[in-house]
Amino acid sequence: MKGTLDALTRGVTRITGSALGPYQSAVVRIGFATTWLLFLLRELPHRHELYGPESPWSWELARTLVEGNDAFTLLMWSDGRLWFEAVYALGLLSSLLLLLGWHTRALSVLFMVGVLSLQNRSVFLGDGGDNVLHLMSIYLVFTRCGQVWSLDERRLRRARESGARAEWGGIVLWSVLGLALLSAAVLGKLSTGWALLFFGLWSAYALWWLLGRTAPGGEPRRFLDALGNLVHNAALFVIMAEACLIYATAGWYKIQGSRWQDGTAVYYPLHLDYFSPWPALSDVLASQGLVVMVLTYGTVLVQVAFPFTLFNRRVKNVLLAAMICEHAVIAVVLGLPFFSLAMIAADAVFLPTAFLRRLGTGADRLRRRLPYGRLPLPRPGRPAPGRPPTEVPVPAPAPAASGQAASGRAVSGGAALGGAVPGGAVPGGAVPGGAVPGGGSAPGGPARADGTGGGAPVGFGP
Repeated sequence: MKGTLDALTRGVTRITGSALGPYQSAVVRIGFATTWLLFLLRELPHRHELYGPESPWSWELARTLVEGNDAFTLLMWSDGRLWFEAVYALGLLSSLLLLLGWHTRALSVLFMVGVLSLQNRSVFLGDGGDNVLHLMSIYLVFTRCGQVWSLDERRLRRARESGARAEWGGIVLWSVLGLALLSAAVLGKLSTGWALLFFGLWSAYALWWLLGRTAPGGEPRRFLDALGNLVHNAALFVIMAEACLIYATAGWYKIQGSRWQDGTAVYYPLHLDYFSPWPALSDVLASQGLVVMVLTYGTVLVQVAFPFTLFNRRVKNVLLAAMICEHAVIAVVLGLPFFSLAMIAADAVFLPTAFLRRLGTGADRLRRRLPYGRLPLPRPGRPAPGRPPTEVPVPAPAPAASGQAASGRAVSGGAALGGAVPGGAVPGGAVPGGAVPGGGSAPGGPARADGTGGGAPVGFGP
C-alpha cells in the first residue's frame, strides 16, 4: 500500500512539477502551423470561392448553420469583402508567427481563431486532414508549445543573460487583444460559451504575468505554475489519445470492408483522376499486384496495431516510421499533401526525445553552414557595431591567503569570458525549469559590476 502511495505521489509531482514533452509539443506546433500556412498560401488565388463572398455556400446559408450549432467564426460578424480579407490575413499571420514561436500563448489562441473562422465558414470543403487540424488547433491553446525551438525561448534566454524583466511586446499584445475581446463582447458578437472561454484565457494569462512580477516565489504563483503544467500535460495526453483514436477507428473500419479483406483496396484510388496527380506513377503501382496487396494489408495492420505498441518503445518507433512513410507516399502518389502533413504533425507527438534533439542539433549545424548562419548574433552587453567598447569596472577580489591583493581589472564590453558550458552542450539537454533546445550551447551571461554573471540560462520558464 505504501509503495502504491509513493508511486502515486511521484506521478502527481511529475505531472504538476514540469511541462512534459517540450520537444514533442514544439514539433506539433511547427507541423500544424506549417500545414495551415501552406494551405492558405496555395489557396490564396481561390480564397473568395472557398470561404469568401463568391463561395457557393453563401453567407446566409453559413449563418443559418452557425446559429444552429453555435460554431465560432469571425466571418459571420460581417459579409463585407474587406472583413473577409482581414480574417484571411489573420490566418496567414498567426500561422507564421506561431510557426516561429513568437508569443505562443497569444498566437496559439489567434491561430485557433483563424482556423475555426475559415473552416466553420464552409464546413463542406474539408477532408480528414482539416478535421485533425481543426481539433489540434484547439488543443494547442492549452499547451506550452514554445518551450524550445521558438523565439520565446530565445527571448527568455537573452532576458536572463541581461537580467531584464520587462517585455513590453507581450504587454502591448495582450492589451490589444483584451480591448478587441471587450469590444466584441459589448457588440454582442460572442456567445456566452465562447466569451467565457476567451475571457478566461485572457484573465488567467494576465494573472499569471502579474504574480510573476509582484510575487514570483509566492504560493499563488507556484499554484498557477503547477496548474499550468497539469493543463499542458493533459492537453498533450489528449493529442496522443486523439491520434490513437484516429488510427484505431480507421483500421477497424477498414477490416470490415471487403476490398480491404481481399487486398485490393489500394488499387482503386490509383485509377481515379482526382487522386492521380502523376498518372504514370499511379499506373506503375497499380500494375504491381504484390505491391498493392502488401500496401493494403500493411496499412490495416499498422493502423490497428499502433495504439497497442505504445507499451513497447522499439516496436512503436518502427510502426511510427512506417506510418510517416505511408503518409509521405499518400502525399505524392494520391496528391493529398495537406492531409499527409496534418497526420505527420499528429504522429510527431510520439517521436522520441533523443531523436528530436539530434534533429535540432542537425538543423542548427546546417544553419551555421549557411552564409547568414555564420554571422554572430547580437548579445546583451556587447557594443553595437562602430562603437568603442565600454569599460565596466569590476571590484577587486578579497586579498588572498598569502596577503597578496589582486588588482582591479576592467572587462571590455561587459561580456563575461569563458561563460559557455564546456563542449558547447548540456549533458542530456535538460536543465532545471526547461530544456536547452537540441542540447545546444548555453552561452554565458554578461558580466555585471559586482563580478557576477557568465552563468548558463535555465531554459524556458512557465
